[in-house]
Amino acid sequence: MHYAAQPRIHYYMSPQGSTPQPVCLITGASAGIGAALAHEFASHGHALVLTARRETELNALADAIAAKGHPRPRVIASDLGQPEGPGKLAAALQEAGLEPAVLVNNAGFGLLGDAARLDLAQQLAIVDLNNRALTDLTLRFIGSITRHKGGILNVASIAAFMPGPGMAVYHASKAYVVSLSEALHEELKADGVKVCALCPGPVPTEFNARASVPHDYFPEALSRSAERVAREGYDGFMAGHRVVVPGGPNRIATLLPRLLPRGLVLAYLSWRWARARRRG
Repeated sequence: MHYAAQPRIHYYMSPQGSTPQPVCLITGASAGIGAALAHEFASHGHALVLTARRETELNALADAIAAKGHPRPRVIASDLGQPEGPGKLAAALQEAGLEPAVLVNNAGFGLLGDAARLDLAQQLAIVDLNNRALTDLTLRFIGSITRHKGGILNVASIAAFMPGPGMAVYHASKAYVVSLSEALHEELKADGVKVCALCPGPVPTEFNARASVPHDYFPEALSRSAERVAREGYDGFMAGHRVVVPGGPNRIATLLPRLLPRGLVLAYLSWRWARARRRG
């Protein structure tokens, strides 16, 4: 039997030759769940690096965290949706003498509409950010994360547990995130590395505006604040949980597709999307 060669782990040194400083890297940190996670990790003493496309918002968040008496996070503006984005981010971290001990893959987006009618490039951009960039960063930094016995928190969604007429590519992208996270949870736990998929339901953030989701599209009972999602996500991640679903109704929502015939679940979700489309 032939085994694939094991990846080589590169030990980076800072420009001054000192050992790199371990940090918690949070992507998509400029708003919403990402910003809430930044506050949560900072409140527990983690040294943070925040990244997203919008540098102004990142700096405002870093100032807000510092105003609470925590060390000001390092800000690195980056567009992880671009093919070169993860590599540029890694180079900026290396130049600053930093390496991830904890990686929070929060960057992502979705679009509401029929897949056949939505813009092709935008739908491929969902895959690029939600999946390709997340996988790139996870595998790129897995060496430093393992050395520090740190962890990886991947922000998915309850959408991962069911097909999604009306948001087909988004649901599929989050199913990938959960599958990858669960597999890595098993592969890395013997090395002392935590891997967790955080699967919130609807959260009132700017995600909905970008996805063109009406304010009443999701059942109100499923909605949770970004702060609550971040708090429960952090606690579950640190406790070593494989998957965290904030809120009882959301946990039920993830179980129903496993208990009911998949065709029945798909038929209901398709009916719901058709009704929403008729309402405009």
